[in-house]
Amino acid sequence: KNNIKIEGPAGMLARNVRLGEVKIQDLIPEGTVVSQGDYVATLDRTSADNSLKDLEDEHEALIAKYDRTLLDTSLSLKALRDDIENQKFTIEEAEIAVEQSIYEPPATQRQYRNNLEKALRTYEQALNNYDLKVDQANATVNDVSIELNRKKRQLDELRAVLKDFTIYAPSDGMVIYYRDWSGDKRRIGSTISGWDLVVATLPDLSNMLSKTYVNEIDIAKVKPGQMVRIGVDAFPEKSYKGVVKEVSNIGEQLKNADAKVFEVVIKVEGQDEILRPAMTTSNQIITASMDSAIFLPSEAIFERDSITYVYRTNGVRQIVVKGESNDNFTVIEQGLAEEDEVYLSLPVSPSRFKVQGEEYISVIKQRIIDKAEAERKKAQEQESLKQKRIMIRNGQGPQNLKLPEGVTSPEGVTLPQGNSPKQGITQPEGATPPQGATQPRGGTRSGVRSSGTQQ
Repeated sequence: KNNIKIEGPAGMLARNVRLGEVKIQDLIPEGTVVSQGDYVATLDRTSADNSLKDLEDEHEALIAKYDRTLLDTSLSLKALRDDIENQKFTIEEAEIAVEQSIYEPPATQRQYRNNLEKALRTYEQALNNYDLKVDQANATVNDVSIELNRKKRQLDELRAVLKDFTIYAPSDGMVIYYRDWSGDKRRIGSTISGWDLVVATLPDLSNMLSKTYVNEIDIAKVKPGQMVRIGVDAFPEKSYKGVVKEVSNIGEQLKNADAKVFEVVIKVEGQDEILRPAMTTSNQIITASMDSAIFLPSEAIFERDSITYVYRTNGVRQIVVKGESNDNFTVIEQGLAEEDEVYLSLPVSPSRFKVQGEEYISVIKQRIIDKAEAERKKAQEQESLKQKRIMIRNGQGPQNLKLPEGVTSPEGVTLPQGNSPKQGITQPEGATPPQGATQPRGGTRSGVRSSGTQQ
């Protein structure tokens, strides 16, 4: 029921990794019992190693680019700083020239003052240019640094993912190969991806399920909570109890099957260390039970004008009231005792048998009337439901339509399979009771037999 997944690296789908599909290079045999931390599988590193080599080359190239950017920036700014210092000297020389020009003609003095103003403007431009170049240099270095850090993160994440290419058991258990969406088992050479990382599972062997399929004819009889007798093909002498856990609402067509079937999940009660996942099981679902019931093979019961009867070995044609039935057996509710003997087939000269049990005729006829009335009501309800659906489809009726009370699929009760009468009613020599059937004093049980797979 509960599985612990053994998965590949969770980071395969990370934005900085994105490895896609990876092959399983090695995998321990299915059924191996492992402890937490034991080796399970290895993934193929070929593609990932190539990606790692490319990233390492790109990372080294970015480191070199970053170093060059720092060096170029440093040299460029040093040249600008030298130019600023030179401009300071030019200003000092111009100031001295202006001071000494007081004895020069006015035209010469104006020339020196113009030279000083020009030197000051050049100096101011050099300072502004330096600040601009510093901002540009910082932006360039920052861009290269961001690119370098991004590449380093990619490299670190890929290295971390590659460490998980060797897969270990997350807990104790038995290794069972995982089946993908197509039903194929994981094995050496299979691929996993970031969307489906599971390599194998560790099922909880203390909580087992049996999955089986029931024919669409019988599925209406199966409901959650019903008891199940479970057999295992590998150990025919073993028998287990189970309970119906889930019944699928949607039928499916299995390979080599004509009719549709419905999946039924059965919870196995108790524990047994010999049970293993994927074992083939047979499942007998007990859909109903009766206490102290008497039943006969259906071929031993005859009918004339809707009146049912049997031929007893004492020369009596006994009228009987039938109960539930299946393909092989019918419950006798009234008309027979446990020790009565009946013929399994029409005896010789049946007209010589004396009729008994006329008091049951009224019971039989009343049941026929009740059944006909129930079928009539059901037909009316179904017709009413059909008309309501037509009205809704034509936009003439209520939008929220519910099934009328009592309109359900007819349900029946099946009985144990076999072709001989119940032990306790004497039969012709050679007749034996069906294997697995309960005794009359203990009651009878009906069931649906199916085969499935242990999980």
